[in-house]
Amino acid sequence: MRLRDCYNFHDFRALARRRLPGPIFDYIDGGADDEVTLRQNAASFEHCDLVPNVLRGVEKVDLSVTVMGQKLAMPVYCSPTALQRLFHHEGERAVAAATARYGTMFGVSSLGTVSLEELRRTYETPQVYQFYFHKDRGLNHAMMQRAKEAGVEVMMLTVDSITGGNRERDLRTGFSIPLKLTLGGMIQFALKPMWGINYLTHERFKLPQLEDHVDMSGGVAISISRYFTEMLDPSMTWDDVADMVQLWGGQFCLKGIMSVDDAKSAAGIGCTGIILSNHGGRQLDGSRASFDQLAEIVDAVGDRIDVMMDGGIQRGTHVLKALSLGARAVGVGRFYLYPLAAAGQAGVERALGLLRAEIERGMRLMGCTAVDQLSRGNLRFR
Repeated sequence: MRLRDCYNFHDFRALARRRLPGPIFDYIDGGADDEVTLRQNAASFEHCDLVPNVLRGVEKVDLSVTVMGQKLAMPVYCSPTALQRLFHHEGERAVAAATARYGTMFGVSSLGTVSLEELRRTYETPQVYQFYFHKDRGLNHAMMQRAKEAGVEVMMLTVDSITGGNRERDLRTGFSIPLKLTLGGMIQFALKPMWGINYLTHERFKLPQLEDHVDMSGGVAISISRYFTEMLDPSMTWDDVADMVQLWGGQFCLKGIMSVDDAKSAAGIGCTGIILSNHGGRQLDGSRASFDQLAEIVDAVGDRIDVMMDGGIQRGTHVLKALSLGARAVGVGRFYLYPLAAAGQAGVERALGLLRAEIERGMRLMGCTAVDQLSRGNLRFR
């Protein structure tokens, strides 16, 4: 299979699986515990049907939306994800370039592998900085100040990861940073030598957002799970977040909101956006799918705060269903990570191009010329 043979999410996933060592593919692909929520995220869209209108004059279709003050040319953005240069040596640079081409937003993780300053200087597209709440309050303030000085438009605090999920695929292979592989994991790397060649012949792997704060030298394996368990603060409260919202003084969203009460609290402390997310099924297995929870949260706070969602987006019709329920935009993660692993920037651009074409085609078939024409009248639940 080649990139030009990829036409959908599953094609990109298959190509990524062929090119990545097993432990790295499983890191992208896997979820927590029995991966029930991971599967339900995508399946939730299948319980909802679109009801199209015809003869509406759809010669021109406008896919643009405004989210947290950012004008996007399409209602999809690339969610921040960690460790992207492990998947392909271009990493975040490939994602930033692709989103710039399609006029949408991308996120940089505090566990990202390219500095947020470089990305902000190089690519003129809205940039989100995603970070976690650390036990060291000074570190939290320093990271926010760094983002402000870099010119980041939106601050995104992930609130569903005060401890790491039980990702058993990673436990079996010994996936960590630095890599501390089991024998089975090492064998899987040996079966994909081209990945190792690319890894060794490009710039040194690093985590520039954390390198001044976390010691990853001396052969001490600080695994991802230990980072979440030991450095992040499980005592974080709404008062702590309110202080951060006030300190930032701009567009501030919470990622990982799932309940109406939490959505109301976010609006009450001055957040400008929330993202319904179960972390791609990677944290609390058995939690509700974001799409299934979307309507009641939009009803509760959609007139006060921008409501977005991620989790399970694999088709343009999934995007249309989320927008019809009231989401302002949707985030994708694996949808661009598989293409990134398969072919770098070219892969991400192809994936976003196909998704944009699906959304536009779906809009025409729904009889809608603008995103704000989508409504719950276009949906029926089984």
